[in-house]
Parts: sequence; C-alpha cells; structure tokens
Amino acid sequence: MGKGHLSGAVMAEVLAKVLASVVTCVTLLSLALAGVPARAQTAFDRPGGDYFSSPVTSGDPEDCALLCERDRRCRSWSFNYPDVEGGSAVCWLKNTVPARVPGSCCISGVRGAGVIEPRVEGVETSIDRPGGDLRNFELKDGEGVEVCKAACTADNKCRAFTYARPGYTGREARCFLKKEIKPPRRKAGFTSGVVR
Repeated sequence: MGKGHLSGAVMAEVLAKVLASVVTCVTLLSLALAGVPARAQTAFDRPGGDYFSSPVTSGDPEDCALLCERDRRCRSWSFNYPDVEGGSAVCWLKNTVPARVPGSCCISGVRGAGVIEPRVEGVETSIDRPGGDLRNFELKDGEGVEVCKAACTADNKCRAFTYARPGYTGREARCFLKKEIKPPRRKAGFTSGVVR
C-alpha cells in the first residue's frame, strides 16, 4: 500500500511539472506572437461583417486601421479607395474577421494590423514629390504606376515621377513627370519614384 501511495505522489508531482511546462510554453508562445506585428493586406477586401462605415477625408488607410483600434467591437476593417465617380474613401469596421478576397479597390486588416506598404525597387508607395513638374497627364482606365514610370523613363528631361490613384486628384488616375527631384512627402494614394 505504501508503494502504491508513493507512486501516486510521484505521479502527481510529475503531472504538476508537466502542467507547469505546458503553461510556460503557452505563455512564451503568446508573448512571441504578440511581438510580431499583424499586417494589413494591400489589394484585398474582407466583404461582410460590417457594422459601421465612415468616409475617410484624408484618403489614408492608416486612419481606418486607427478607427478600428479605438472601437472595442471592431475585429477587422476594410479601407476602400475613393471611387472614380468622385466619392471619398470609406472605412468599413467589422465585428467578424471575414475571409479576404483579392481586390485592387481596397486594403484590409485585422484589429492590431497597421498598414505596411509594399516595397518595390524604384517605387515609393504613399509618397508624393510635389513641385518640379515637367508635365502631367490623365491615365486611361486600367493604367497604373508602371505606365507613369515608363513615360518618365522614355523622356530624357524627366528625372522623377508621381502617380496619383483615381479619386485623389480627379476622377481618373494622373501621372506627373518631374524635371526636378523634389523632397518626398508621405501622402496616401500617391506613388513616386526617381528615374535619373
């Protein structure tokens, strides 16, 4: 009987140590995941789960992410760029985390996800280089920053460019070719680059 009792006490001690180890592992894992920033997904929408929408006069998706952070009900968000009809940007707050779907109209994220702009060599996302214009022109529907950059590369007088998404300088996208390289300024909806 003493032998069985001793083994039960040893068993309880081993079980307590295993449980403590599991708790420690779970705690360490949650701390490690908390240190990894969640990222918003550029060119994705999260349709559904909307409980609130608001115009974003700044046109900046970071303002939408911040709006979600400040609302306890918010679990995810979608930012819609201004539409070609002249409407403003819109932030949609969601009380669920719907599946994401591809869409160039939007940036979406979950609560705690800041906006991480894509990094492409030679392209400055969310950057305007105001001034020093050589000329500017409206882009056709479906033409993007690549067409603007190519136009600058093809013109020997052009040193830099700025592309404005539809809805940020007018109904259509616009390309600004620059004869001078001006200092960059953060501005949502704009993409710039230095060519020469």
